[in-house]
Amino acid sequence: MAAEKRPPVSPYLTVRGGKAAIDFYKKAFGAKVAMLMMADDKRRVMHATLLMNGGTLMLSDAFDEFGDHGGTKPPPEAGGASVTVHLEVQDVDKAWTKAVKAGGVVIMPLADMFWGDRFGKLRDPFGQVWSLAAPVKKKAAPKNAANKKKL
Repeated sequence: MAAEKRPPVSPYLTVRGGKAAIDFYKKAFGAKVAMLMMADDKRRVMHATLLMNGGTLMLSDAFDEFGDHGGTKPPPEAGGASVTVHLEVQDVDKAWTKAVKAGGVVIMPLADMFWGDRFGKLRDPFGQVWSLAAPVKKKAAPKNAANKKKL
């Protein structure tokens, strides 16, 4: 990843089951693996950088042998997620369906919101919380609407 410029802010998730998490993010959100370093045990992910939706997401497995995981824990062990990873997408209904089919659990159903987005939240199989959104598409006025107003 050294040759590529990283976005100025990138979430870094701690999970249990890093390889499975990567597979889920590929299936649910179309992530591509930019970098993958496995631990010496060949089971756990020491570091992964994923490209998705124009940004990066980094993750690693929890390593109990190193204490408190550098201050982070997988959400199920921390009592829940403390952050929501937000994806702004072109077609939120399509992205939502893909994520739910891949195993995401709906927390807040996808709906048109008062602030102008179609928005929903889900939890992935690793306890991370995701929100997906796109601006609500404005419906074009019927062509005859202007003529009817003149009458």
